[in-house]
Amino acid sequence: MEIIDFLLWVAFPYIAITIFIFGHIYRYNKDQFGWSAQSSQFLQNDKRLKWGSIMFHVGVIFVFFGHIAGVVIPHAFYPMIGVTEEMYHFGAVWFGGGAGLVMVIGGALLTMRRMDSKRVHRRGTRKDLYVLLLIGVVTVIGFTNTAWYTATGGDFDYRDTIGPWFRGILSFRPMPELVATAPWGFQAHILSAFVLFAVWPFTRLVHVWSLPLEYIKRKYVIYRASNPGKYKKATRKRGA
Repeated sequence: MEIIDFLLWVAFPYIAITIFIFGHIYRYNKDQFGWSAQSSQFLQNDKRLKWGSIMFHVGVIFVFFGHIAGVVIPHAFYPMIGVTEEMYHFGAVWFGGGAGLVMVIGGALLTMRRMDSKRVHRRGTRKDLYVLLLIGVVTVIGFTNTAWYTATGGDFDYRDTIGPWFRGILSFRPMPELVATAPWGFQAHILSAFVLFAVWPFTRLVHVWSLPLEYIKRKYVIYRASNPGKYKKATRKRGA
């Protein structure tokens, strides 16, 4: 095993995963008030925010489950449930590629809004923009791998290489040789994804783990005017 392969495909993934886990623990204990997406809707509520947010989040959900299906679930499982190679290939290219495209467009809309709007730009930080750009890099590279290499009949099968390597990382049985010979596009996608995992705990992305389950049972919030008489007079004037 060459030292560069060990550093890239064993050491770096474990370092990123360690930072990802303990970084979240540290952030939760030290900065619970900052554990949110910090919405900028009240600063500028436009169509780019609406459609960009919807497209980006829907794309993320499908891309996530697509990676579970292609990397975490073993290749041999699909013939057992009647999924042929043609069926899987069709779903990976068209559904996976479509989800990636939707995610790219949604992320682009959100990035353009953040850069164009002075109020949103001033309210945000450079870190927010860097994270958006990093997500864009990860997504575009992954989409390119799906739409270009896989769709054009490339003979590299990530389910027989990257899949076993990733499961080996999770089971503490790393096999870096499986990724060392992968096409550079797939390698770039993996490395950029682990960079994203490493910085994740220190960004707004932590809001992914905040499920507002208390809203299901929470009572309605009733808003009352601090000066009811003044409020009624203003309402009558507007009606007149």
